[in-house]
Amino acid sequence: MWNVLLSFSGLVALTQLLFLPFFPESPPYLLLQKGDKAGCLKAMKQLWGEGNYHTEFDDLMKEKAITKGTKIMNVLEVLREPSVYRQLTTMLLLLLSLQLCGLSATANLHESIIPYVSLGVSISELISVIFCSSIIDRFGRRILLCGGYLLMALILVLLETSLLLSDRFLWMRYFSVILIFLFIIAYGIGP
Repeated sequence: MWNVLLSFSGLVALTQLLFLPFFPESPPYLLLQKGDKAGCLKAMKQLWGEGNYHTEFDDLMKEKAITKGTKIMNVLEVLREPSVYRQLTTMLLLLLSLQLCGLSATANLHESIIPYVSLGVSISELISVIFCSSIIDRFGRRILLCGGYLLMALILVLLETSLLLSDRFLWMRYFSVILIFLFIIAYGIGP
């Protein structure tokens, strides 16, 4: 019944994808990143209902004033910054722990290939983190979430199909591994 369990995560992602367009953008994102004051207030009213949100809005304006002179760093600048080493170490440990989740076993591969698949999983995670951190400010979270969920749904359908055909065609097992890598990248970019 592992295939039912695997498709359950696709069902959850599809449900989130269907409802995501109906939610407003984050008020801090609208104000701090896009500079949209009216959109920020509208999002606050949509999220929290009618009320007076001037205190929260003023707090966001103060934060915007404080961060106005702050330079946004790229990935290499963040890696060189000593003050974030502890957070980077924690993130790397979490990313490397994905190797123990069992994705490599779903493709029904020979044991000698599984270490390479684990290495590929780690590389896929690294690619997704670098790629996502460099494009999130340009596209915003909503587009990345919607696109990530759409890609994940498509990849899960292809993965299920390739796993069903892996007994008939040996090369489908390797195609399944590629789909697992793509799923990890889509998950890292989106959700």
